[in-house]
Amino acid sequence: MATTTAPKLASAYSCHRQIRTPRLPSLALASSFSTSLRLNHHHRHRTLRSRSSSSSSLSIVASISVGDKLPEATFSYFPPEGDLKTVTVSELTKGKKAVLFAVPGAFTPTCSQKHLPGFVEKAGELHAKGVDTIACVSVNDAFVLKAWKEKLGFGDEVLVLSDGNGEFTKALGVELDLRDNPVGLGVRSRRYALLAEDGVVKVLNLEEGGAFTTSSAEDMLKAL
Repeated sequence: MATTTAPKLASAYSCHRQIRTPRLPSLALASSFSTSLRLNHHHRHRTLRSRSSSSSSLSIVASISVGDKLPEATFSYFPPEGDLKTVTVSELTKGKKAVLFAVPGAFTPTCSQKHLPGFVEKAGELHAKGVDTIACVSVNDAFVLKAWKEKLGFGDEVLVLSDGNGEFTKALGVELDLRDNPVGLGVRSRRYALLAEDGVVKVLNLEEGGAFTTSSAEDMLKAL
C-alpha cells in the first residue's frame, strides 16, 4: 500500500510545482523592452514635432497676382450705427478703385498700432488720388471687429470686413498658418495691401507672413 501511494503523491506534487512556476522573461529583458518602447515613443514624438515645425515655416505662394480678377466673396460688418450687414467683392469694386488690405488679426500689436491706423490717417489722401473704397479684411468674426474698431475710435474712413470663414483669404491663396503659435491664432491671412480697379488687381503688396514692410498706406500712396 505504501509503495504505490508515494510515487503518485510525488507525481502530483511535481505537477503542482510546474503549474505554479510559469516561465517569466528575465528582469533585464523586461527592462530592455521598456526602454526600447520609451525611446521609440520619444523618437516618434520628436519626428512629428520636426515635421510640424518645418511645414509651418514654409512660405505660401499666393494664387492671386497683378492682372487677376478678384474672386467673389461675401463679407460681414457692422456699420457705425446699425445691425450686421453683408457686402460682396463685386459691390466693393465694380466700376471703382478699391484698396483692400488684410491684417492677421484684430487687437494684435502691429495691426492695431500701425497697419489699420495708417490707412485711417491717410484715407483723405487716398480718396484725393481717386480711391473710392478703403477696406480692411481680417479672418475674425464681425463682433470682434466691431469691438476692435470701437477700441481704436475711428468712423467710416475704413470699412472693417469680416472674412470669418477665411473663404476670400483661401481664394486668394494667402492663408497664414498660426496654429503652432502659443496664442492659438489658427489659420489667418497674410498681411497685404492691394489696389483693384473694377475688380482687377493693379497693385499687390504681399508680405511674408505677418511682416509689415511693404503694405502700409504710404506704400499704396506711392503706387498710385
